Amino acid sequence: MDDVYLGRRQQMFPVLTEAQIGRVAALGQRRAVQAGEILLEPGEQNAPFFVVLSGTVEVLRPIDGREDLMTLHETGGFSGEINMLSGRSSQVRDRVRDAGEITVLDRAAFRKLVQRDAELSEIIMRAFILRRMSLIASHQGDTLLIGSQHSAGTLHLKEFLTRNSHPYSYVDVEVDPDVQVLLDRFHVGVKDVPITICRGKDVLRNPSVEELAACIGLTVALDPAVVRDVAVIGAGPAGLAAAVYAASEGLDVIVLEGNAPGGQAGSSSRIENYLGFPTGISGQALAGRARSQAEKFGAEIAIARTVVGVRCATRPYEVVLAGGDAVRAKCVLIASGAEYRKPELEGRERFEGVGVYYGATFVEAQVCGGEEVVVVGGANSAGQAATYLSQTAARVHMLVRGPTLSDTMSRYLIDRITDNPKIDLRTRTVLDALEGDDHLESVRWRNLDTGAVESHPIRHIFLMTGASPNTAWLGGCVALDDKGFVKTGFDINPDELKAAHWALPRPPRLFETSLPGIFAVGDVRSSSVKRVASAVGEGSICVQLIHKVLQEL
Repeated sequence: MDDVYLGRRQQMFPVLTEAQIGRVAALGQRRAVQAGEILLEPGEQNAPFFVVLSGTVEVLRPIDGREDLMTLHETGGFSGEINMLSGRSSQVRDRVRDAGEITVLDRAAFRKLVQRDAELSEIIMRAFILRRMSLIASHQGDTLLIGSQHSAGTLHLKEFLTRNSHPYSYVDVEVDPDVQVLLDRFHVGVKDVPITICRGKDVLRNPSVEELAACIGLTVALDPAVVRDVAVIGAGPAGLAAAVYAASEGLDVIVLEGNAPGGQAGSSSRIENYLGFPTGISGQALAGRARSQAEKFGAEIAIARTVVGVRCATRPYEVVLAGGDAVRAKCVLIASGAEYRKPELEGRERFEGVGVYYGATFVEAQVCGGEEVVVVGGANSAGQAATYLSQTAARVHMLVRGPTLSDTMSRYLIDRITDNPKIDLRTRTVLDALEGDDHLESVRWRNLDTGAVESHPIRHIFLMTGASPNTAWLGGCVALDDKGFVKTGFDINPDELKAAHWALPRPPRLFETSLPGIFAVGDVRSSSVKRVASAVGEGSICVQLIHKVLQEL
């Protein structure tokens, strides 16, 4: 693997000692393997874990009829990367080069190993994470995306693949001189972009994220007969925290996420005020680590599974998914978060993904490098976006409706913005108009005090204004406040409890909604503190309340 992770090769491909191999062998089965035997193929799900006892196993990447050697496992080497925790599709082929023996663990035995053996868990988890990061950095995945920088669908799919840490290669129809060869080979045209090709054979034209997720093996079948202890709606910080704590305490947990782990925080370029990360951490990295942690303890994370409703009249509750599937659960945890409020501006929807963005990650920064950009908003997320984009943009114009930032933004971000010569802070200023044809070409803003209007030929604008709760799917199941956020605990008044037919002798517990056993945490909850640390705290605390409800059943 010729990439930046070569310097950490010993951590990526550690060699287990005899004592460590013995502890693995105690949970697995020993078997002989012959030269040329295939142990794993690309696209295979629920792959077993193996350790080489003797002989060698080569890890190959099949591409265009050839095989690229990625590494060679010798005695003490072990298979796999982070997808082994979730059962997602394999990216590589494992083939025996020299005959010998291996110890094989199925997924249940492997999960028991990483949960109970602290030393081996640290070695294996570090190796798995680094192997996946290396695949991403070197574009050695099994997915090819053919798109255009002027296609909103292309940006949407790039975000989906990136935020789900799925390695892929990208070809732009307007930049790559050899793109026509690819188009002819797969019998597609420029009009079909974005195009995804999975494992060199399955071709999707302008797919939805659900179709792409199925193609790359992110989607898993759900058994409608299984009744879970808790179904978590949303894989943001609150939902992932709840999944980690619930699964580590032995509960059967499923997390249902329509797009990617991280929620609104997952689109943050860098979070610097989260405890334990003095140099900061990106929202995507934080979400990726939390997801791996939850899966290590046995939580199931179901991606591209959009929740459209809850059948709340009977127990167990049924969470209804797009497409008609349903998940049954004794308790439901609403952690669906909030999204940036979308201003009523003519052309906004038309320019989404081609000039109008709601997140400032590496994907968006690539699109607007070297150009002037506009960031609208005065909260921390907008401040993080402005400082991050200033590293690559020619200039960042920051539009804030209020007179100052002090009431809505952390002091460290305010200082960075005011000290940064590339950031033009404009208070008491609002966006007035968006103009362009197929792509945003210019913007117009207005000062609220003077009425002065300015127009600028800026092609990229980041909207981070306010928060609207993701609660439309609840369909009146639980009590909401006047802004649509979920009411919990003592915030629920007697009339709302009566309307919900609350029949228990006790009142709703902290974070419990107007229906017993349905909880809400994080940004979606009324009166919550809109911070990552607060969401994580609520998600973890709520698990103790879920235990109490389960004891009542």
